[in-house]
Amino acid sequence: MKSLAKKPDFAMVMASAVHDMKNSLSMLLHSLETIVEELPPEMRGSGKMATLQYEAERVNNDLIQLLGIYRLQDQSLGVHVEEHYVSDFLDEQVVRYELLFNARNIDMQVDCDRDLVGYFDRDLIAGILNNTLTNAARYTQDKIALRAFERDGWLVIEIDDNGRGYPKAMLDAPGEIQKGIDFDTGSTSLGLYFASQVAYLHQQAGKQGFIELENGGEWGGGVFRIALP
Repeated sequence: MKSLAKKPDFAMVMASAVHDMKNSLSMLLHSLETIVEELPPEMRGSGKMATLQYEAERVNNDLIQLLGIYRLQDQSLGVHVEEHYVSDFLDEQVVRYELLFNARNIDMQVDCDRDLVGYFDRDLIAGILNNTLTNAARYTQDKIALRAFERDGWLVIEIDDNGRGYPKAMLDAPGEIQKGIDFDTGSTSLGLYFASQVAYLHQQAGKQGFIELENGGEWGGGVFRIALP
């Protein structure tokens, strides 16, 4: 009698598929950037091109988060902490969305001391900021500020906008996955869960990183904040 075939590990299959999709999408995004560079200046600010970049980046960020959450559950997500000049790091993230910000007439501000140094996993924190920036671009009216500063031994990075702010459920539990999907916004809160877990993995001298959300800020919108020891 033939033995039954071993059932596949569905989570591993999904993780493998997500990884392949992420790689393919990264190639598409790179091709899009190349195409934009070759366009005449008057066409680079096209709203259609900005929308294409925005939607592709959103999908890419979602795939990165899904893969990261799988690795968190599998306890295989490592953190590689290195020294970085924070201002240069923030500028690199903003440049990725310059086309989007210009097409949507968003006033994008970066406020960070040029000499500020931080210790963090570059790829993981970049993923968090990219996801938060694309969400801010979706919900803001016309202003986004990306700030970083040192406070009592913590590196604090904030993204502030002048949109309608975060819903109460997210403010009350910023690092928890909400029950169900908000079909008005499409939010699953997975991005905040991933950000919270990545922040926590940054640990030093008995301190663990964390995230915070608040409404108000400089312009009355939502504020996302990540603090790293």
